[in-house]
Amino acid sequence: MYRSAIYDEPLLIELESKIKDIPEKVLPLSLQRKEKANIPDLDETQIVRHFLRLSQMNYGIESGIYPLGSCTMKYNPKICEEIAKWDCFAMTHPCQDESTIQGNLQILYELEQMLCEITGMHSFTLQPAAGAQGEFTGLLLAKTYHDFNKDFNRNEIILPDTSHGTNPASATMAGYKIIEIPSTKEGTVDLEILEKTLSEKTACFMLTNPNTLGIFEFDILKISKMVHAKGALLYYDGANINAIMGKARPGDMGFDIVHLNLHKTFSTPHGGGGPGAGPIGVKKKFERFLPIPRIVKKNDKYHFNYDHESIGKVKAYYGNFSVLLKAYIYILLMGNNGLKETSEVAVLNSNYMKKKIVDSKKYKLPYKDLRKHEFVISCEHLRQERGIRALDVAKRLLDYGLHPPTIYFPLIVKEALMIEPTESESKKNLDKYVETLIKIAEEDKETVKNAPNNTSVKRVDEADAVKNPILTWKSLQRYK
Repeated sequence: MYRSAIYDEPLLIELESKIKDIPEKVLPLSLQRKEKANIPDLDETQIVRHFLRLSQMNYGIESGIYPLGSCTMKYNPKICEEIAKWDCFAMTHPCQDESTIQGNLQILYELEQMLCEITGMHSFTLQPAAGAQGEFTGLLLAKTYHDFNKDFNRNEIILPDTSHGTNPASATMAGYKIIEIPSTKEGTVDLEILEKTLSEKTACFMLTNPNTLGIFEFDILKISKMVHAKGALLYYDGANINAIMGKARPGDMGFDIVHLNLHKTFSTPHGGGGPGAGPIGVKKKFERFLPIPRIVKKNDKYHFNYDHESIGKVKAYYGNFSVLLKAYIYILLMGNNGLKETSEVAVLNSNYMKKKIVDSKKYKLPYKDLRKHEFVISCEHLRQERGIRALDVAKRLLDYGLHPPTIYFPLIVKEALMIEPTESESKKNLDKYVETLIKIAEEDKETVKNAPNNTSVKRVDEADAVKNPILTWKSLQRYK
């Protein structure tokens, strides 16, 4: 049996004799162990196999379909990762002089121009490190704009009941009062209710298009006119722009402020809290308020410009450079036609799955039939007829080696399964997922309700996990 040198007894004795005086110089006695650490004496083979098994238990987009509705978990080309590791990028220090990072600044400057073209906006800032931080930045811009115009009474933000959860959170953080309005029977903005809700107190109407049901707001130009007629602003949550790239632009729809999720749409990895990037794009009248610094080009040189009116900084240095770089590479690789095809295939995949699932009559599709890149089906009749809930279906998918979709969102759909296949998946993968969903709906209900049955961790008690979170190793003591 091969044992690593660190377990070689003579070597340990020699090392201990050389470093025995070091602990007192490095750590105070009060922080030193009184007894030796109880560390298992394992051979290298056991250790390697243990961690390899753990890695094989992970699930990612490289493992299979990852249809999290509203999250756009698409495949990330490895060439983007490879280029981001080049020394000329990875070894750059954020405090280097501008003259030594001209290439990096050029990339950021050109990425802003690309995003302006894709969205139809006038200017962008790349600083925000996440979609939610982008939302907060956008709402600060809205507030600053109204204050600049001495319109101090606008303290309300209107949201549809299909909005993403970060929308009300960001608005509240920015100091606004939230007003939620219900959708129509087709799952779109109710124009009559919106008209009654808009007032001199409205600062902004936040909208996702396509919305969270995957439905395009066809009345968007009417909505834009209504909002602007009241002196309010129209804010675009760009989480779903993977459905319309190259086909439609928020700026052309009348939106004043736009945030994008580069870690969703432009193929930079995300999840687990980061990394991410949530750039904000604005029409010309808001440009003066964008966070500092701005990247400017003068005499064929690129510079950080701090000398302009602004809401200030929202991120140290200038955003998550590696994430921004990967988005830049992805856009260059795809080009305008490639981005357009991405949206077309994403919408095709979504509607293909939706049609097969609905035709099976095992799940229901509330609201309008035509969807874009994602769709939301309901398990409500399964719950009523067989006692099977959306959570049960999601857990049972794990038994088949498939990642579940988003569940119980948006809240206006009972027992919701929110599915977004993206453009990454083949017809074979889509068919397998649909067939599995249909099979689960026909299985013995106790098997489904007790799922997962063949995973390393069986069903957990989510309610208990929320009430009694295990956040540190000390939390485990109460369970021993």
